[in-house]
Amino acid sequence: MRVLLLNLGEASLEAVQPALAGQGYEIATENGLTVQGVLALSPEVLVMEATPSDLSCCGLITQLKARPETDSSLKVVMVVHGGALERARALDLGTDDVISFPFDAVEFAARIRTQFRERRPEEELKTMLKYAVERERYADIAVESLSGVPASKRRLWLIPALFALSAAAVLAAVFVAVSTRNSRKATLQLRAEIARLNSGLQPQGDLLRRAEQARGSIETGSGSGSTARDSLKAQSEDLRKKVASADSADADALKRQLLDTQSRLAQLEKEDKIAETVVHKYGPSVCLLHVVVGFVDKQSGRPLQVAVDANGKPQVDDKGMAQLDLGGAGPPLQVDAFGTGFLARADGTILTNHHVAEPWWQDDELKRLLEQGVDPYVLSYEAYFPGKAAAIQAKLGRISSEADVATLKLETPPPSHAELLELDARREASVTGEAVVLMGYPTGVEGILARANSDVVQKVASGAQDVSQVMSRIASEQLIRPTTTQGHIGDILKDKIVYDAATTSGGSGGPLFNRDGKVIGINFAILRGFGGSNLAVPVRYATDLLK
Repeated sequence: MRVLLLNLGEASLEAVQPALAGQGYEIATENGLTVQGVLALSPEVLVMEATPSDLSCCGLITQLKARPETDSSLKVVMVVHGGALERARALDLGTDDVISFPFDAVEFAARIRTQFRERRPEEELKTMLKYAVERERYADIAVESLSGVPASKRRLWLIPALFALSAAAVLAAVFVAVSTRNSRKATLQLRAEIARLNSGLQPQGDLLRRAEQARGSIETGSGSGSTARDSLKAQSEDLRKKVASADSADADALKRQLLDTQSRLAQLEKEDKIAETVVHKYGPSVCLLHVVVGFVDKQSGRPLQVAVDANGKPQVDDKGMAQLDLGGAGPPLQVDAFGTGFLARADGTILTNHHVAEPWWQDDELKRLLEQGVDPYVLSYEAYFPGKAAAIQAKLGRISSEADVATLKLETPPPSHAELLELDARREASVTGEAVVLMGYPTGVEGILARANSDVVQKVASGAQDVSQVMSRIASEQLIRPTTTQGHIGDILKDKIVYDAATTSGGSGGPLFNRDGKVIGINFAILRGFGGSNLAVPVRYATDLLK
């Protein structure tokens, strides 16, 4: 989500940057760009500050809105100094929204999120339509291959295009981490990644590359909070100096700005303290879940296997696609999915999402394919807790019929240092605008390795043949610990909590804490293109499962 700040004055820039910090935006700041300069940066939302009567401002907006490629896809928000008349002039120029300076940071951030919600990029729609048509065609071919040959002995050739269409194709190769529905599409479309035993696919190098990519994302996200805090401190110091030297006519307005800035800084520091307390107390109780999924042929009841040659190596065609088999000598077809869970009862009951416990659940795109020839099932559940050098095996507990919630039951006692998380199912425990803290394992394996030094990552990845081996090494190196992000509640619906604390695939099932350090929700979805907003299931849907 790209935001371009264009021609903003110093005061406006100091107000805008902390308002947008920590919400997952890619922010660029420029001055004096032409239309071509703006297009070169490909912003999705353009924030400008200019006098509407300025002909250069008028010309820039008009040209951008007149172009087919930016008419509907580029949203323009203008910051003006004045009241209703100035705002009306800005809207008449073609801007999508306008706000008067000084403004409230919460309101400004909400206005930017609104622009992302309203974007309707034509190219994205065309791409989605093209992929939908292709997916349907390739699904038909796959179904035919699964159901049109006698079950006694058939070999399933997976076509490259079926796999290439996955939204998670950038993860490539061996270690497929799944928790949100977008990432689960990649795994359950039976990608060629399941041929992970083929050393020629170089899983080690791919894992190192993706860990480095995740490191960059984590560093960017972790710096957003400190950036906002530092910006507010600098703004406060600058206002103090201006108050000291201002005449009486300007002093009152500057003092109000100073008090507002100091109030926002104090609130941010208070929220940081809440997060620190939550992490210290409950971090050891939030586990990384590793779910291994297998597949069986419906007609024969036999597991799907990777076809191997006489030397035991997976058979791959000239396009790099694996062959599947029934009743052969190859290893079973397996998919590794990741999610988050947390300790909810002293008997070892773990709360998580239904789609983490059963990664194929409610995947509409695969429904027809699975119904025609393949049944998925869970081979194993493993829970990795911080500070514990090995996984704890688990089994499926209960699944909610009302929401995306499920329980797992640890087969041995939970770690002694893990505390039960306190749940608050009261409706008044979730308040719009209040601060929240989210814990989980976004990006799964890659996110964990991204926080380790390069020597440890090399040690973990060196010679690894499968995900279980990598996970075992990660646990033995004491690398398991959840990521923590902060945000605010944007809206409260009957069956959802909308909030903006950052997360991604692998974070599903993570606990969402309120300012009192109690769990009010269970993270379950990411709203792509929705201003960084995410969804949590209110924890009251889990209470019946714990009775």
